[in-house]
Amino acid sequence: MSEISPAEWTAILLSLRVAIMATLVATPFGIGLAWLLARREFWGKSVLDALVHLPLVLPPVVTGYLLLLTFGRRGLVGAWLADNLGIVFAFRWTGAALACGIMSFPLLVRPIRLSIEAVDRRLEQASSTLGAAPWQVFATVTLPLALPGVLAGMVLGFAKAIGEFGATITFVSNIPGETQTISSAIYSLIQAPDGDAAAGRLVLISIVIAMGALIASEWFARRATKRLHGN
Repeated sequence: MSEISPAEWTAILLSLRVAIMATLVATPFGIGLAWLLARREFWGKSVLDALVHLPLVLPPVVTGYLLLLTFGRRGLVGAWLADNLGIVFAFRWTGAALACGIMSFPLLVRPIRLSIEAVDRRLEQASSTLGAAPWQVFATVTLPLALPGVLAGMVLGFAKAIGEFGATITFVSNIPGETQTISSAIYSLIQAPDGDAAAGRLVLISIVIAMGALIASEWFARRATKRLHGN
């Protein structure tokens, strides 16, 4: 680790920053959408479900290009955000977080939805019968019981965000210190004549972070499950 250069540390810290921000922002939306898909029947539900999972099957560069058209400086939404709120995503680290959040969103939503579907509806109905409002039922019954799935989804989303490359480099490019994450740094290093050693270090660090995230997910999920069952 002592051989890691300042530029490599910058890419590592930026990747962690982007992945954490993407996960934290996406999680509330993921929980809400997972509940909607798990608990409600409505026209167009299959289409919405397909849209949620679309980033998994689309080429990442297509997702990145669509983000550029939508949230770019002259995009449909990006132009309004820049002109009225001063918010710019393209070629900024915040744009990398947006791209990572969208690419990891399906992996975030799926475990949460399955966990909510596994919650016994009779417990929710009992809470409602005792006078709890729908939001109270969700906050005190559904969400705590679905916590293992929420944790699993968050960690899977985080791990995906750490490794995201195609959509990110298409939307925000590969700017050292601003948008160059671990993945894009590895891409640059393997094209340099003397970059193999540095690329190898970043690959190893990526594996360590991903493995650590998965182990942490399993540990937190087990703790949550034990607590919910009173063990």
